[in-house]
Amino acid sequence: MKPEDIVDLVKESQLRGRGGAGFPCGLKWTFLPEPDGGRRYLAVNCDEAEPCTFKDRLLIDFDPHLVIEGIAITCYACRLDTAFFFIRGEYRHQVKVVENAIKEAYDNGVFGKGIECYLHRSAGAYICGEETGLLEAIEGKRAWPRIKPPFPAVKGLFGRPTIVNNVETLAAVCPIVTNGVDWWKSMGCESTIGGPPSYGPKLMGVSGHVNRPGVYEVDLGIPLRTLVEEHCQGMRGGKRFKGAIAGGISMGVLGPDQFDAEMDFDIGRKYHVLGLGTACPTIFDEDTDMVAVTRNIARFFMNESCGQCTPCREGTRWMYQILLRIEAGDGTSKDLDLLLELGGSMGAMPGTTICGLADGNNWAVRTLVNRYRDEFEARLKPVSSSIGRGRQPKQVVSL
Repeated sequence: MKPEDIVDLVKESQLRGRGGAGFPCGLKWTFLPEPDGGRRYLAVNCDEAEPCTFKDRLLIDFDPHLVIEGIAITCYACRLDTAFFFIRGEYRHQVKVVENAIKEAYDNGVFGKGIECYLHRSAGAYICGEETGLLEAIEGKRAWPRIKPPFPAVKGLFGRPTIVNNVETLAAVCPIVTNGVDWWKSMGCESTIGGPPSYGPKLMGVSGHVNRPGVYEVDLGIPLRTLVEEHCQGMRGGKRFKGAIAGGISMGVLGPDQFDAEMDFDIGRKYHVLGLGTACPTIFDEDTDMVAVTRNIARFFMNESCGQCTPCREGTRWMYQILLRIEAGDGTSKDLDLLLELGGSMGAMPGTTICGLADGNNWAVRTLVNRYRDEFEARLKPVSSSIGRGRQPKQVVSL
């Protein structure tokens, strides 16, 4: 097949990114300018620093060469000459697995003839998973996200055209090329709200209060209840479902009445969360302290903010302090309203930050407060009806 034929095939398959955003892969490839004789790069995102997300780790453990083949096909199709495999620093075993897979690819002539592949180990920051922060890290700089435009496809790694794809996305390229578009579209589902379809299978890593947590390859569109009851063998201890992180903590939380939510790319618009994300839900049972969950999520985002944007740097810390106060029983109803107000005023969506880290924090906190407000209100400081709380009222003197 010619390079342009592969690009057309992937576009026709409507493969959507598996790393979090769900952007059409083939469309992203078409953003590249025509080759001009200079370097063109592929940045492979295996940072996977999103809490509760572990699907890519299992993919690397069990089938690293599927990813390697996807890298080679993508480089050929997009006329890229160099790939950087960016992997999470804590994945020590997986680093060795990828090193061996790349070496075997060189030994068998997959790499080394017009395509070079290098392994780059992350220094550990969550923000390295943001595509432009990842590029900064590969260049040896602090992983501060870049202002866009220009987008990486035009000016990316070392100022050259760059495609950034998640490892699961690249792993899907090889079977699409091998088996064809019809095979790919036979799995997954159409959109029920007039949006793009969610074709193909998806790795979903389920954690939390289930009997058999793990990574399952299922069709997109599977109801969350089916994923839990059939694949994970039900709720742990037979307890009731209380809620679930939709797909990584930055996506927000599904409420107790949303157990039948379909796990596809429409989930954000249909169930008022940020999106499907990594499709790695964390399940909560009836005994879960949702105030503590919210505080823990806010602490993560506060610690992982790179500090480049003031609304994110200060806002995440402010939200965490408010949640600490509420959890300790010293909060007021105004604190709850302030949390929601803060959540609507900082982030890339309101236009006050460069990247979406603050948006992830906001969606998590806002969905938790809105869906479990009674739990938050139960922890608020009681309001006294006495005037002055212990002070004697001033004597009124008639004149």
